[in-house]
Amino acid sequence: MLDDVTEQRRRAILAEIDSLGLVLPGCIIERTTRCQTPGCRCRANPPQLHGPYRTWTHRERGHQVARTISVQDAAKLQPLIEANRRLHQLVRELEELSVGAVQQLLG
Repeated sequence: MLDDVTEQRRRAILAEIDSLGLVLPGCIIERTTRCQTPGCRCRANPPQLHGPYRTWTHRERGHQVARTISVQDAAKLQPLIEANRRLHQLVRELEELSVGAVQQLLG
């Protein structure tokens, strides 16, 4: 059904997916905040905001979830988030290959 080039790419995509390991949805953002304490450095001119704080955000059961994490945890999670992005890229490419193969099959 698939030509040799398409089949080779399909196999390469599946091999790369198999090698990804753990994947983690979401992203890590870095933010700073301003508190409500009068006279705090965050209210000075220029302000010196609190933080930065790293937050892992993702969707869980249809709801956006945010969790503050340490610098060390952010360093551990970032490769897993990048692996998740790569997984989605590979799946999209596999879908495009499949659509092309089916279109050739159907004429």
